[in-house]
Amino acid sequence: MPERKPRLPPLDLQALRPLVREQLRWNAWARCIVSNGITIERPRTTAHPDYPSVIYPLDYGRVDGTRGTDGEPLDVFVGRGTTGLVGAILTTDHRQRDREVKLLYDCTPVEVYTAHGFINYDRTLLEGVLVLRRPMPTLWDTSG
Repeated sequence: MPERKPRLPPLDLQALRPLVREQLRWNAWARCIVSNGITIERPRTTAHPDYPSVIYPLDYGRVDGTRGTDGEPLDVFVGRGTTGLVGAILTTDHRQRDREVKLLYDCTPVEVYTAHGFINYDRTLLEGVLVLRRPMPTLWDTSG
């Protein structure tokens, strides 16, 4: 029987959120998305290529011309809003034994919750910490 790799240690969520919110260069990433573009690799309602029972609830792809911690382009969930870069999900993939950032772009509040729930559906496989660029109530404010 193959030896099972140990899980990555859990992240300190309370300490991590404010640090990332303050240190992530939100404006630079927003400009990068606008200038480089996004390629959607898995449109909403598409099955994951390796796990057909996993259906993507939002468009999912990559920010062109970037590199994430896994050496691949930075991942991004794209919603149907006009909110720009609203946040990120810091993920721990227990199967791949790696951690990545997945950006949230043009996501409405409901889509932010949906992406977060999707990532955390089975925390024995994949889990994530939501970090918002601005407080959630500002996303719900539609007055202007």
